[in-house]
Amino acid sequence: MESSVQPASPSTLYRSRITAVGSYVPERRLTNADLERMVETNDEWIVQRTGIRERRISAPEEYTSHLCIRAVQQLVDRYGAVLDDVDLVIVGTSTPDFAFPATACKVQAHFGMKQTTSFDLSAACAGFVYGLHMANGMIASGLHRKALVIGADALSKIVDYTDRTTCVLFGDGAGAVLLERDDSDTAPQFIAYTGGTDGTGGAHIYRSLLADHIDGNPVNANGKLVQNGREVYKFAVQTIPKGVNELLSQTGLSTDQIDWFVPHSANLRIIDSVCEKMGIPMERTLHTIEKYGNTSAATIPLALEEATREQKLKDGDTVLLFGFGGGLVYGGLLLRWKALSPKV
Repeated sequence: MESSVQPASPSTLYRSRITAVGSYVPERRLTNADLERMVETNDEWIVQRTGIRERRISAPEEYTSHLCIRAVQQLVDRYGAVLDDVDLVIVGTSTPDFAFPATACKVQAHFGMKQTTSFDLSAACAGFVYGLHMANGMIASGLHRKALVIGADALSKIVDYTDRTTCVLFGDGAGAVLLERDDSDTAPQFIAYTGGTDGTGGAHIYRSLLADHIDGNPVNANGKLVQNGREVYKFAVQTIPKGVNELLSQTGLSTDQIDWFVPHSANLRIIDSVCEKMGIPMERTLHTIEKYGNTSAATIPLALEEATREQKLKDGDTVLLFGFGGGLVYGGLLLRWKALSPKV
């Protein structure tokens, strides 16, 4: 079948906008009290150091593709979204069902989308921001018209529940957005992007696969998530303010003009520290850390979906997304929010 999408000429850039959002978290709750019975920890210690009170855990036969499909289905149900003409599916995840086929292929098959470019994107907790940036660029180029971008992880499948420093942090979930070409003459939704990588810090958070070392350093080869929390914290509190300032310098905006800050929900202490450094009130920060924990690539779309459902995001709001994680990588997007139209 010949594609109806034509590449943009060098002088033409199309606009895109988010037209629907959806999310899903598993039913099972793992509370701090539950963890007290599993490892040497307690509710006060967890809350003081992370801000987390509970997290959601996928069922034994519930994998990342299932989380993605449920999030997309909610998007369809709530917004009446049509997926038949979606031509791009990107899933940001660190916990694919398989090395291949890609999780995105499972989503494509479930919804019967006829002609899509479908792939998984590995950028850890920055996966959703990376995916959204990539999809916007592919639509802007004229190569695609309509994209599903999903951030999803089933981290409980790879967490070591004997490691008290990491098992308290992570949960499972998925969030999805539908991104479409915007042919209106309104202001663009995507305003600015910044991103970067410090590959020398790869050993600070990883999950082993084939190699038994990183840069000559032996790794834990049990396939579980390994994290040096202190180093990840340092990376986050140094990198996020710098990245936010890069975005603001591109646009001439100040932090006072940011209506909503949506950082990756890794740890409430990180969010507190970053907001204090930048002068952004916590009241203008969207996160899901308390009830879902760190859901990796899902944290930002989960927060966006919740904020739209609670009618916090208003038409014209300036929204700053910022993801960071294993790699070490980071990515920030500045958006001008456009009102969505739920059907139910």
